[in-house]
Amino acid sequence: MLARILAAGAAFVALGVGAAQAQGVSGDVIKIGVLNDRSGLYADLGGEGSAVAARMAAEDHGGKVLGKPIEVVVADHQNKADIGSNITRQWIDQDNVDVIVDVPNSGVALAVQDITKQKGKIFLMQGPATSRLTGDACSPTGFHWAYDTHALAVGTGKAIVDAGGKKWFFLTADYAFGHQLEADTSAVVKANGGTVVGTVRHPLNTSDFSSFLLQAQSSGAQVIGLANAGGDTINSIKQASEFGITQSGQSLAGLLLFLSDVHALGLQVSQGLQLTTGFYWDMNAETRAWSEKYKAKTGKMPTMVQAGSYSSVRHYLKAVEAAGTDDGPTVAKKMKEMPVNDFFAKNGKILPNGRMVHDMYLARVKKPSESKGPWDYYQIISTIPGDQAFATLEKSGCPIKG
Repeated sequence: MLARILAAGAAFVALGVGAAQAQGVSGDVIKIGVLNDRSGLYADLGGEGSAVAARMAAEDHGGKVLGKPIEVVVADHQNKADIGSNITRQWIDQDNVDVIVDVPNSGVALAVQDITKQKGKIFLMQGPATSRLTGDACSPTGFHWAYDTHALAVGTGKAIVDAGGKKWFFLTADYAFGHQLEADTSAVVKANGGTVVGTVRHPLNTSDFSSFLLQAQSSGAQVIGLANAGGDTINSIKQASEFGITQSGQSLAGLLLFLSDVHALGLQVSQGLQLTTGFYWDMNAETRAWSEKYKAKTGKMPTMVQAGSYSSVRHYLKAVEAAGTDDGPTVAKKMKEMPVNDFFAKNGKILPNGRMVHDMYLARVKKPSESKGPWDYYQIISTIPGDQAFATLEKSGCPIKG
């Protein structure tokens, strides 16, 4: 009888230990690492703003998950894959970071995705654009949230071709993001009866676009597609205006344009540009309410990257709570089971490859006379349903099937 009691007691203890491990939070803290460009050409579209958004998500969750505190740490990857990789490894191996957030620059994001995949850690991507992150480079624990090159091409590219802009020349940032955005947009242009007459690639974060713009100007293209982002987009649009390119009849297509870019350019220069976005602060009462809270902390209205950082972190924290653990693969499974319903996305769904499918929006930059004041920059032209904006799992190229 005593042996039975001891055996039962041992089994109960073992079960309790196993349950505690399954339900536990590693390191007794949920640590969120916001890794992005904090000082360069992508700092305004993400940067400290993404960290603020992550902290807001933690605060709105009560500052704790499963009774454990939430901590947000930040680092600057300087748009270099080796630096981003080193930070990621240190965060995971030494600092017990549970989830990595943002990571603009597709080259850096692809490197971080590889590491988090190996380590079984959650990666929440808002800043990077390449559709490869949910395609051939997908991960069971990687989540692409705000937009991607496929959605940008389907939105802006198709709209401009449909409006008569059939003949394209691309000015492309010479790294993974630019290459993929050019490829995805070229495919949409050609599929809708357009042609690509040429392309030129420029170094990341260059200050002089004159030679590249002259090639575009002499190409005879109707549309110059800007397959770049952040500071590169701002500089190329400014210099195109100085060269009189748009005044001479060619049009610019800002294939990835952020609210922060329009703010930096001013409406006089950027008016009339069409763009595709996953979020705009002035769409409804809910987006305005959250954005005003964000603005009170930063002095600025949020970009889709910054709003997406809040949305993805909040969804992650809810999934940890529901799963009862911060174990990466377990949380990833729970995240994919739960719909996304917040100010950023309604009835958003997460595919097995980590693509968060939500509506995108085609917008036009207002004329100065149309704007009611600071940050009143976009007119929403149409809604692109998520199932049309993003590639299906079957067409994504991701080997994960369920």
